[in-house]
Amino acid sequence: MAMTSFSQYADDALRLSQVYYQGTARSMALGGAIGAIGADFSSASINPAGMGLFRKGEFSISPEIASRNSSSVYNGSLSEGSKGVFDLSNLGYVMVKPLGTGDGWKFFQFGIGMNRLNNFNSSVNMSGVNVDNSKLDVYKELADGHPVDDFDDFELFPAWECYLLNPEGNNEYSTVVPFGGVKQQQSVFSRGSTNEWVMSFSGNYNDFLFIGATIGLPYTRYYRESTYSEFDIADTIPYFNNWSVTENLTTSGWGINLKLGAIVKPTEWLRIGGAFHTPTYFWSMSDSWLTNTASYVETYVNDSTDEREWFHYSYASDVGEFDYHLTTPLRAIGSLGFIIGTHGFISADYEYANYSSAKFSARSYSYADNVNADIKSVFQATHNYRIGTEWRFSNFSFRGGYALYGSPYANDKNDGKLQSFSGGLGYRAHDFAIDFAYVHSVKDEDYYLYTTEKITTNPVANSFKTQSFVVSLKLFLN
Repeated sequence: MAMTSFSQYADDALRLSQVYYQGTARSMALGGAIGAIGADFSSASINPAGMGLFRKGEFSISPEIASRNSSSVYNGSLSEGSKGVFDLSNLGYVMVKPLGTGDGWKFFQFGIGMNRLNNFNSSVNMSGVNVDNSKLDVYKELADGHPVDDFDDFELFPAWECYLLNPEGNNEYSTVVPFGGVKQQQSVFSRGSTNEWVMSFSGNYNDFLFIGATIGLPYTRYYRESTYSEFDIADTIPYFNNWSVTENLTTSGWGINLKLGAIVKPTEWLRIGGAFHTPTYFWSMSDSWLTNTASYVETYVNDSTDEREWFHYSYASDVGEFDYHLTTPLRAIGSLGFIIGTHGFISADYEYANYSSAKFSARSYSYADNVNADIKSVFQATHNYRIGTEWRFSNFSFRGGYALYGSPYANDKNDGKLQSFSGGLGYRAHDFAIDFAYVHSVKDEDYYLYTTEKITTNPVANSFKTQSFVVSLKLFLN
């Protein structure tokens, strides 16, 4: 999307709404299909009834090393990027209180900690030759019909100050790139995550019914640095060599939600689970941003003699700030677990989330007719599937999983679906357990350097491959 103004976009709502459950190594090795299995701290963020299967107190911590590689094809040119990160995907404490040995309520559990819901770390490089237009054509379209005093402080006025826009009279403008034929490059470096802090309450009724509730407090922090550049590599454009604009954006905020869940065990070999997640209300979202525009162009030194010289120009904007709110979609999850004696299990989760229902709001601005309308038209409901299996041999467990998160884009406007393939190993002793997981995720998604109703570019075909290595240490407390 072209950054034609610095308010929120539909894609910002999607980024903050999407959830790719991380958490413990055991859960990640199972593809996140933990909804009917439980006895894992990740249950607090998926189906809190799973916390009701704990019979011992537990402390867990799960560090992760992840790398994300990207490949981008724009107008036939291939570019690549990579980003590595070390982080924490889980930190949890569970307290278990026995209530009795007869019929009725047997255990009560309380859990507190953190599970990671999304990881924003990536580095993307895109490059190619555009013979049709320039991003300055977008600036001209926005500028025409307006005096310079009306130009925004982050794109149009900096372009004016760097001699990228020139006056033609009657509030009409020309650009220093009057036709196509430039090499266009954009690099997007991002980092951050959404981590959900949870307080979970659960109970075990007669080893038949397990119920749970989680109060979730997700905290999100996102940083992006994007540099867009154009070059006259063929030396065919008079008075122009190159120009660039670097945009820095920082987003942060807290939210709150409620998760309710239940698991029924009608027989020893079957568990049926269901969970409902209310929409997350991010009540304290805050954006801050700035731009730095630069150019290398030939301009007049003396108007009377038409003498020109090459100059470097640059303009740094002030910092813009804006506070707002976001409501993300509700989620519904159905789960099945098939228990194969003491040897292992097969589990499956289905999740529904409608991304077109996300909404921005603010006290000083109405999103109804623009961004929220875009959210409704661009996005759709998704159907997410997760399946996992675990097999135990003595103290060792071997795990595998697969997850498919459907495309959030309506009418095949983009791809955006994500697939992950996972596996892992666990060792359990009397007082502790250690688990390992490897997750390989793939995702394809188109990106547009800029677009308006009149001006568009060919999409950049981006492919992402993420590899995550997670280890969880669990200490049993009673």
